[in-house]
Amino acid sequence: MSTVSSYPPTAQMLPSIPARDLLLQKSKQIWSVAPGDTVYQAIELMAEARVGALLVLGAGRLLGIISERDYARKVILVGRSSQDTRVDAIMTREVITVEPDASLQECMQLMTTHRIRHLPVVEQGHVLGVVSIGDVVREALAQQSHALDELQRYVSGEPRLAPQGLL
Repeated sequence: MSTVSSYPPTAQMLPSIPARDLLLQKSKQIWSVAPGDTVYQAIELMAEARVGALLVLGAGRLLGIISERDYARKVILVGRSSQDTRVDAIMTREVITVEPDASLQECMQLMTTHRIRHLPVVEQGHVLGVVSIGDVVREALAQQSHALDELQRYVSGEPRLAPQGLL
């Protein structure tokens, strides 16, 4: 009687990529504003940097995050002026963060649960970068593609590819 082994085990097909490795695929630039900057300055920087959120830093510490969503809901919809409103008046103060070793799955879960699109990666109070929903989806799609390639190789009897981490 022959036994059929799982080829390859699901856990090996979909490696747990830590947030630290997701950051390696990105620029090391951390886009931020100060709490006393105007919302107009923040929106201008978001447009220039082509990002949807900025960290709010003060004295090297993460104080909050400001996003396009904050701007739309807390400035535009209530008739405030972006040139007269300070960042600290509308920023999100209770920032959801992850440690560098947080897995791709953990990042996805936090983003889904809290309905957020940006996760600062923080280690011992120091911001290492920001993982966005785009980064998470891109890596999940790459892992899915790799898993499909492995299954196709298995079905056709071809040898396995080397385990794949970052794409």
